[in-house]
Amino acid sequence: MEIEQMYQEFGISRQVLNYALSVERELKERFAVIDETAEYNQMKVIQAMQKARVSDIHFAATTGYGYNDLGRDVLEKVYALVFHGESGLVRPQLISGTHALHVALSGNLRPGDELLSPVGKPYDTLEEVIGIRDSVGSLKEYGITYRQVDLLSDGSFDFEGIRKAINHKTKLVTIQRSKGYATRPTLSVTQIGELISFIKSIKKEIICMVDNCYGEFVERIEPTDVGADMIVGSLIKNPGGGLASIGGYIVGRQDCIDRASYRLSAPGLGKEVGASLGLNQSFFQGLFLAPTVVAGAIKGAILAANLYERLGFSVVPDGQESRHDIIQSVTLGTSEGVIAFCQGIQAAAPVDSFVIPEPWDMPGYDAPVIMAAGAFVQGSSIELSADAPIKEPYAVYFQGGLTWYHAKLGVLMSLQKLVDAGLITRKTF
Repeated sequence: MEIEQMYQEFGISRQVLNYALSVERELKERFAVIDETAEYNQMKVIQAMQKARVSDIHFAATTGYGYNDLGRDVLEKVYALVFHGESGLVRPQLISGTHALHVALSGNLRPGDELLSPVGKPYDTLEEVIGIRDSVGSLKEYGITYRQVDLLSDGSFDFEGIRKAINHKTKLVTIQRSKGYATRPTLSVTQIGELISFIKSIKKEIICMVDNCYGEFVERIEPTDVGADMIVGSLIKNPGGGLASIGGYIVGRQDCIDRASYRLSAPGLGKEVGASLGLNQSFFQGLFLAPTVVAGAIKGAILAANLYERLGFSVVPDGQESRHDIIQSVTLGTSEGVIAFCQGIQAAAPVDSFVIPEPWDMPGYDAPVIMAAGAFVQGSSIELSADAPIKEPYAVYFQGGLTWYHAKLGVLMSLQKLVDAGLITRKTF
């Protein structure tokens, strides 16, 4: 009764709460499996920290050039161990996932090379990096060409199309694990491994890079375990555990990481410079917490899928599918539905809960975008958040929650806002 009263104080009706609790009870066995994966990944992180001999001396701050930053170097060793790569670049100077991808791409491509995406168009913010949409400083401006092969209508790889697209200029293949603003399924690590194996069988020297954003610790293995030469991500998503206030990572083959480091700093300097500015402790501790934080976010996504699917909405993944990232897509069909959903997520936030999100023309996107995120770290999408482009099919993308209980509250608030707006009738339950 006390918990029910707390939900009512947030404006959650008894009808919405009872509906959600009935669905949640059916998911207990599935949630137990998620907890087992989190336990496995927790041991993996602890083991890596122990092998790297992490000590409190590694939390000390450096400034200026950052020469001999022991904590930074050990942190990068830990990331390499966790993700089974030869080397890692983990820096606050990598300001976002898009920036980390740009550094990895521009560090490993040269004029005359060709970049291939075998999984269709990449996430919107990478379009200007590549030059799909013209932008100052794009890879296209440096004489790097781009080609893509779309997925087949059932979401599977077009292997014959990929075979035809690979040519003597193809230097690097970029594979986006998560769906971005698309309704295709997220790729499993096993699927990524099959794709990499196929590509390497055609031209073994091709560099295979995986955009790993939103996928870390969802499974027990990562793309570097199945042949990826580089994986790239953001610390304010899964691996930062909600504590990293900035940063990105690139992990993989030594030569690939070295080239990326020369692009990040300068030729001849590479990984030797870059002060950690007192952020190392939050980076280490965030990585330590990441497996359990990710588990809570996955549970929230599964709850959202099941609640909305049973109300007749299209959801990707569906309520029963296996999970390979933390993102849940819900197609609401109208801009009003998208806005109400996002306003519900915002209303559940610990920060800026009083703010009402509205769509705006955000840089890097081709349509107005609405974003809901009352986060401790600006733009942190491992924290409870939702965003969507205001265009057909009017799908919203929900992710995050530093705890399962916060993710649950967010899902319920989103549903309540749709009910309050008359977009879901009470008779639907």
